[in-house]
Amino acid sequence: MFRRAEHGGPRLRLPLRKSLLGRLLAVSALVAACSVAATAWLAVQTTSGAIEQEQGRNLAADTRVLDGLLAYAAGHPTWDGVGPTVDELADASDRRITLTTQSREILADSARSSPPPPALPPQASAVVDPLSVAAVSSGAEPGEGSVTVAAPGSGGGQRSGNDRVDPRAVGPFKLPETERASLRRTAEETVRCLSRSGIASDVVESPSGRPRIQVVGNDPDRMQNSRCSTDGLDSPTGTEAKALTALNGLVNACLDRQGREAVRLDLDLSWNTREEPQAATAVPRPVPGVAVPEEEARPSALPTPAPLDSENDRDIASCVGIARQEQLSSYVASPALLFISDPGGGAVPAFELSSGNTAKITGVAALVLALTVGASVLAGVRLVRPLHALTGAAQRMRDGEDPSHVVVAADNEIGRLAAAFNDMTEHRARLEDQRKAMVSDVAHELRTPLSNIRGWLEGAQDGIAEVDASLVSSLLEEAVQLQHIIDDLQDLAAADAGVLRIHPEPLRIEELLGYVVAAHQAEADAAGVALTVAVPEGREPPPDLAADPVRMRQVIGNLVSNAVRHTPPGGRVMLHAYAAGPGGEGDETVVEVADTGCGIAPEDLPHVFDRFWRAEKSRSRRTGGSGLGLAIVRKLVEAHGGTTGVASTVGHGSVFTLRLPSAGPDPMRTPA
Repeated sequence: MFRRAEHGGPRLRLPLRKSLLGRLLAVSALVAACSVAATAWLAVQTTSGAIEQEQGRNLAADTRVLDGLLAYAAGHPTWDGVGPTVDELADASDRRITLTTQSREILADSARSSPPPPALPPQASAVVDPLSVAAVSSGAEPGEGSVTVAAPGSGGGQRSGNDRVDPRAVGPFKLPETERASLRRTAEETVRCLSRSGIASDVVESPSGRPRIQVVGNDPDRMQNSRCSTDGLDSPTGTEAKALTALNGLVNACLDRQGREAVRLDLDLSWNTREEPQAATAVPRPVPGVAVPEEEARPSALPTPAPLDSENDRDIASCVGIARQEQLSSYVASPALLFISDPGGGAVPAFELSSGNTAKITGVAALVLALTVGASVLAGVRLVRPLHALTGAAQRMRDGEDPSHVVVAADNEIGRLAAAFNDMTEHRARLEDQRKAMVSDVAHELRTPLSNIRGWLEGAQDGIAEVDASLVSSLLEEAVQLQHIIDDLQDLAAADAGVLRIHPEPLRIEELLGYVVAAHQAEADAAGVALTVAVPEGREPPPDLAADPVRMRQVIGNLVSNAVRHTPPGGRVMLHAYAAGPGGEGDETVVEVADTGCGIAPEDLPHVFDRFWRAEKSRSRRTGGSGLGLAIVRKLVEAHGGTTGVASTVGHGSVFTLRLPSAGPDPMRTPA
């Protein structure tokens, strides 16, 4: 999170918009805003749905109450005896129902507590008037409280389309039992006739008691092709004719006062200014007050009545409505005020998403957003603080300062990054120490032969030393030793640079071991050490290898030379080669160089393959060589895709092990 200014200036903090903390805060704020918005939207939608559902239930319950009281008012001339109906409706709707006159004198009240019931609301829920019922659409299911007031029937002339009288208010049109029974017998005969013609139908009775035929499926057109007569159901009875005549007189009196021409009403309250009779219909038309769907009430054989668009038609429809109200006024209960409240007397609770509720939702959303941003700030600060420490430590390392240890606060991603950084710092410190030690070792190893060569040459120049064959041989020996050190360093440098090349070819490891033993036999004999090659008992012979024979002779030769050098006279150096498995593709070839020398101390085993390491602390080349042989062995074996190992016991000897893949190495492969 820091950067160094140009020309070695002080470290400057990154701008917040570019820093990890700033980006984390921005992402957190965006996520929080989206989450809050989505939550608020979901809450509003859910609340609105609950409100609409609850309001729908309330409206359906209120509509059922109103419909029940309208039914009572349409069938009774007074409100006397309405108490049981009010109690039944109150129990079914879990409401307090109060019915009063226009002057608020209580007619019936479902609240019957010993103390006086609570005061009524200031505004009535509805006016119960069967002679003035507006079309109501409550959203309830049909038959569950919905009230639909439609104009009765249709005919050949015009009809009233704005009749507001409750269809159950039939008044003088109510048929006596004798007429009702006669019409029902006629209807049943027609149903049986239709049944014989394959037309299923039922007899439906209207509130006035007049039966009508309803075809199953509401398809009256099928009756047109039958031979079943419905004439007996089309004509008005004596009761209906008397009531219709009285109604027609009231209508014509109204029209006469307006200067309009008299009309003749039919049983379905359609009118015609002409004197010729209207065409008969195959299905009896409903009587006044029949509450049926419009598509069921209108015979399909008749044309759809024209809309009341003329002034004369509107005046006639108005007079029909006024006349019906005047005729039925003595047969129905007077208008009453309806109060619907909760059982405790208060207003029915309703839900609404007011400005106050909206402000609450907005406040909660803002609080959630603030908490989210605050938590993001705390988390971001805790996340960025160790990154600051890591950045500062890395920059101090870059500037050459001593590497500092970063505190690991927790076992998480940042903590593991800090632990990895600490490991890298320690590894870098070890590498730096090794680099310094290697430079010192290289200088020491090169200084000794060069000092010897320079000393002998200066002595010869001053005449102190005689230039003879022994001097030349000594100088040559020092030069060869110097060349050997340089060659070893060159091989290690090539391996470190990744340019050490090997040239694999088919190779029999037994033959290679024989060559190495032959090459070092004289050295072993001079040291009094027995040098042998054998396959261990119980082991399979090694398979052929694909390896660089020159490099492999160098590897095994270094190990044999090192073993002979550290084995006392009378000891043994043994070379073993065998297959690591029962044979087959992918097996390994194991080569062991074992000696009976002095062994290596356990604390020195991890450093055996380090550069310039010697078991003798005197660093004498006479007993320890250059200290690069085993390092070269490890690099060359790794270049072949193999591994090296060593096991040793002080006073009993050591065993160096090489594991080589039988498939051979990649020619371009370099040690890791």
